Amino acid sequence: MNIKWNALAQTAGISFGITVAVVAVFALGILALSRREAVLEAAGGSGAGGTGRANAVLAGATVCFAACAAVVVYGLSLIAG
Repeated sequence: MNIKWNALAQTAGISFGITVAVVAVFALGILALSRREAVLEAAGGSGAGGTGRANAVLAGATVCFAACAAVVVYGLSLIAG
């Protein structure tokens, strides 16, 4: 049996890199949600003062979570296919 160590190392390296990237993007999504909470609390009773900024931050968080979900679904499709 021959093991292609170079291919194994490349696969492990790419897997590690993708994992770190997904965790970082997920953490950015969590950070965006916490910043949204801060914006909404800062707006307090002033009505719609921070609503536009809060919606923009929520959109950014949604993009982060959607990117994470897309990577997970792609990985599952590679495994299942």
